[in-house]
Amino acid sequence: MTTSTHSQVAPPPVAGRMDARQKLILVLLLGAQFMLAVDFSILNVALPVVGDGLGFSLDNLQWIATAFALPAAGFTLLFGRVADLFGRRRMLLAGLALLAAGSLIGGLAASPAMLLTGRVLQGLATAIATPAALSLLTTSFPEGPLRTKALGLNGALMSAGFTAGAVLGGVLTDLLSWRWAFLVNVPVAVIILAVAPALISESRSPHATRFDVPGAVTVSGGLLALVYGITAAGRDGWGSRLALGALALAAALLVAFWFVERRSPAPLAPLRVLTRRTVTWGNVGGFIAFATETSVVFLMTLYLQQVLGYSPLVTGLALGMLGAGTFAGGIAAPRIIGRLGTRVTLILGFVVQGLATAALLGLGEARGSLALMLVATAIGGFGNLLAIVAFMGAATSGLPEEEQGLATGLATMTQQVAITLGIPVMSAIATARTSTLNISATHTVAILGGVHMAIIVNAAITLAGAALVAIFLRRAA
Repeated sequence: MTTSTHSQVAPPPVAGRMDARQKLILVLLLGAQFMLAVDFSILNVALPVVGDGLGFSLDNLQWIATAFALPAAGFTLLFGRVADLFGRRRMLLAGLALLAAGSLIGGLAASPAMLLTGRVLQGLATAIATPAALSLLTTSFPEGPLRTKALGLNGALMSAGFTAGAVLGGVLTDLLSWRWAFLVNVPVAVIILAVAPALISESRSPHATRFDVPGAVTVSGGLLALVYGITAAGRDGWGSRLALGALALAAALLVAFWFVERRSPAPLAPLRVLTRRTVTWGNVGGFIAFATETSVVFLMTLYLQQVLGYSPLVTGLALGMLGAGTFAGGIAAPRIIGRLGTRVTLILGFVVQGLATAALLGLGEARGSLALMLVATAIGGFGNLLAIVAFMGAATSGLPEEEQGLATGLATMTQQVAITLGIPVMSAIATARTSTLNISATHTVAILGGVHMAIIVNAAITLAGAALVAIFLRRAA
């Protein structure tokens, strides 16, 4: 039994249909999730402008993204469990309040330190609010068609939010100022903070338990070291002592976390959940889906600006086709899952995404290639959202309500770490190939060659994901 009182407020909805209250809850939670997703990428196309405005050196621009990614990935699992224990609505509201504060600080920043403070607060807000919102979504809708529909819309908006961030960042930067990429969050967060307490009932695990401090320290420290090591490797190369040291520390702390959880009387992440086949392989699928498609956004931004010479505004608008594809995939996913099942839909999504990504090898130096890019990214985005919705369904299915915060925290952590990992890895691959080609080719040809090499690796990883899911995520699971 949960403290949530939804069933006492209104009669159960007709099977497969949402009642009026559920629709309002869905709109509110999806709005919060979309805003949080947009935040990750909204500054990507505006980084050079931000650097010029506040005096960031070229070498330090990546810290604008890293300052957000470190807390967002490092503390998501922790706060997902905190939401289970101390209240999901409470944590959602706390996260949104922190997001408004961080956005206001970033938008009014007069120095690099002030801007980075705002980004850290935004990342921490994401770690607090995202798993809380997702677990409220899963506990508000029973497992089955209603939850699948809700997760489909959520997946569409979460993935589309990353692309929309690039579009919105380009538009705001060109037409107004990069500061509006921060300030636009403030009124949205305030509206949700005002409405949510009256609409959403508090929900938490009914089982009182001690908080697993050693588990929280080891997993959060391990994830922080992992994200930092990956970012340092993308900047300085995979042979960097700093990167290797951080990755070694991450491995040690995450192994320690595993042993801590085995012996803890009240584990942060019970091993029976972590080793559940649907949770394990659902999250593997989610990791591949987010790491590959978000890095395609990065590669296409590089291609449009460095090879074809388009402005940030045109780049953002062109990436809108990918966003349209992801939105369509999220809308179609519940129906496809209902007909084919979660496992087959996940495989199908990866195959469609992988083949569409491979088609980007046809991109050339002429602007006529833009049509191919628009079509291929739209189709790839559609396949990617099929995979993401199926991953969310697999990773949260079959678990009691008191463990939904943990499951959604794992899924959100997977998303944040994947986004953080995918971009620097693909950047390193593209940069290495570009450096090799620069010896004998023009700079534009060298950049195009680097993009092509990263596309090959990206498509191969996606198709390998389809094979792994087909082998290990069996129907019986």
